[in-house]
Amino acid sequence: MTITIYHDPNCATSRDVLALIRNSGEEPETIEYLKAPPSRETLVGLLRRMDIPVRDLLRQEVPSYEEFGLDDAKWADDALIDLMLRHPVLMDRPIVVSPLGVRLCRPSETVLNILPAPQEGAFRKENGAPVIDDQGRRVDRTALD
Repeated sequence: MTITIYHDPNCATSRDVLALIRNSGEEPETIEYLKAPPSRETLVGLLRRMDIPVRDLLRQEVPSYEEFGLDDAKWADDALIDLMLRHPVLMDRPIVVSPLGVRLCRPSETVLNILPAPQEGAFRKENGAPVIDDQGRRVDRTALD
């Protein structure tokens, strides 16, 4: 079974998603997309498989988002894709491809919906928030808040 993660090792969410994949017993193919951006065909395919609008993949918290004025509706999807390919920092992450689907995994727990194997043990995010309990069950975050 092959799982692929488009990963940024400097992003805590991306690191948590990678750790959750590994906690299910899988070692994914890891693509550091900032160093090796996807091709246009791959990016368009990922967007289609995630069934999200192009704008939903834009990372708004980076300076280039504001510099390019990407909140302006004048930007067509093709132009936004071209910008993401030239400036991959504009792509939100992590994106995970599994046999069960493709997802932009924000929040990190989203990956649990597309992992074929269950979690093998308890898991906490880097910030200490519990995700999986000692019995391998997903922690109900609403009960903690």
